[in-house]
Amino acid sequence: MTEILICDSRGRVRDAVSRAMSTVPGVDHVDCVAEAEGLLAKYARRPADLVLVGLERAAPSGVEAVRRLVKADVRANVLVFGAANDPVVVANAIIGGARGYLRWNTSWPEVVSALTDTLNSISVPVPRQPSSVGVQLTSRELQVLTGMSQGKRNGEIGRELHLAEDTVKTHAQRLFRKLGAQDRAQAVAHGFRRGVLL
Repeated sequence: MTEILICDSRGRVRDAVSRAMSTVPGVDHVDCVAEAEGLLAKYARRPADLVLVGLERAAPSGVEAVRRLVKADVRANVLVFGAANDPVVVANAIIGGARGYLRWNTSWPEVVSALTDTLNSISVPVPRQPSSVGVQLTSRELQVLTGMSQGKRNGEIGRELHLAEDTVKTHAQRLFRKLGAQDRAQAVAHGFRRGVLL
């Protein structure tokens, strides 16, 4: 029996995610709350197998909910969703204890796979984090990653570094490969985790 608890301040999002989760094979119960206080109270009464926390751009409530829940129970299986266009928010949620995140445009097979992995206590961002041994970023790659962590687009990073946007993209692709990241959010999260970004 698998129980899922959803936390998001937006009613329409809670309804949509709840309906979607109800169709996942093996999920027997789905519950929803609107904020961190409700999440902590409901989880304390009835711990869920998986907690999904919605992230909103420039809104710290989702990240705070993750931190508080994981602090209360380090065994909590937490995934965050949305806000993939804001790598700093996603990275902070992962640093706060989330096992990974789902993008809004994640395909249904990927959603089911992510939920299964998380319930088996496997971090969701794929590929898995490589060993930090031997991972070296060039100064340019580090500058590009720092720009990403500040929410800047490739064009903005390029102007600051006096580089063409295509050159920034090339550096980004290289650092993605080195860090084992699929996108900006994962790269920034790995950067914070490894101490590359402070």
